[in-house]
Amino acid sequence: MPANDRLTIWGRPNSVNVQKVLWCLAELDVAFARIDAGMQFGRNGEADYLAMNPNGRIPTLVDGDFVLWESNAIMRYLCLAHGGETPLYPAMPRHRAAVERWLDWTLSTVQPIERPLFWGLVRTPPEQRDMIALQKAADDAAAMWRILDAHLAARLYVEAERFTLADIALGAYARRWFGVEGVVKPELPNLLGWYRRIAQRPAFIRHVAPPLS
Repeated sequence: MPANDRLTIWGRPNSVNVQKVLWCLAELDVAFARIDAGMQFGRNGEADYLAMNPNGRIPTLVDGDFVLWESNAIMRYLCLAHGGETPLYPAMPRHRAAVERWLDWTLSTVQPIERPLFWGLVRTPPEQRDMIALQKAADDAAAMWRILDAHLAARLYVEAERFTLADIALGAYARRWFGVEGVVKPELPNLLGWYRRIAQRPAFIRHVAPPLS
């Protein structure tokens, strides 16, 4: 792998986990380089990449001689190492813990439930789609999103009135929920209002809003 003193992100731009990190970097106004890796770009199965990230997954961050994988861990690191007193990652223990739970929820709950729906509707040819199974996947995802919809009833953002890492982590997946077509989805007005707010952010428009692929 080429040496580079600049902060570097390995990963393709249409990966939801890479998008979270790119969005975070843009919110923090941190300069970085990105190297395509994963799916059609390959590289993540090569020995040099596996030496950095033995999972062979993306993204991977390289910051000087420091290497880090797992997207939510990367976002936390960026805030701590490059964010100063950023409101993205609150310092007060209760406020930080409240943000952390949503970061964990994206991995324990959102990602496993969202993945079959996204892959089935976006990365599977139409003639190979099982629409009955995909509607069931949409119903499962809707039940999950109702939790956040209820939570947002009296909030502008996921935690309190300020934009945080919780909004980034969940917003990247909400982009997929609102972007997929071909299944019946319920009206979730609080979720939609929040999504429209965060979707106006320049970093979202640049790194998350492009067409799903």
